[in-house]
Amino acid sequence: MTTSALTTLIELAENDVDNAAKNLGRAIKAKDDANEQLNLLNQYRADYVIRFQNNAQQGLNVSQFTNFQGFIGKLDQAIDGQQRLVADAEYKIEIAKKVWQECEKKRLSYKTLIDRNAAAEVKKENKRDQKQTDERAGRTLFYKK
Repeated sequence: MTTSALTTLIELAENDVDNAAKNLGRAIKAKDDANEQLNLLNQYRADYVIRFQNNAQQGLNVSQFTNFQGFIGKLDQAIDGQQRLVADAEYKIEIAKKVWQECEKKRLSYKTLIDRNAAAEVKKENKRDQKQTDERAGRTLFYKK
């Protein structure tokens, strides 16, 4: 494969790596946002339970008790849903990380090919130079005799 073709492949692979890194960054941001929302829901639930306990000490009628319990149940459902979102976001991070690693591996393999190609060219050039040097030395020796 020619050097220009390998260079093109490396450029394409670098674009893939950049895109994969951006996707990974977005996945991490989405997880952080989902985690923040989960923390807010947990904090809101804790505050609401404290409010419920304070009101319960002062006395609650059945309707108020039912409303408090119902709302805490809805908060628990929202927390469960948010925990699933966080778990899904973590899964997406793992997938994005694997994609990024694969893209980086491909880029590095192309780079290795270019390095090997360059080393082979240098070796070929050195061999040519050595051959020319040997021929000159042989001619010089031949003409001296």
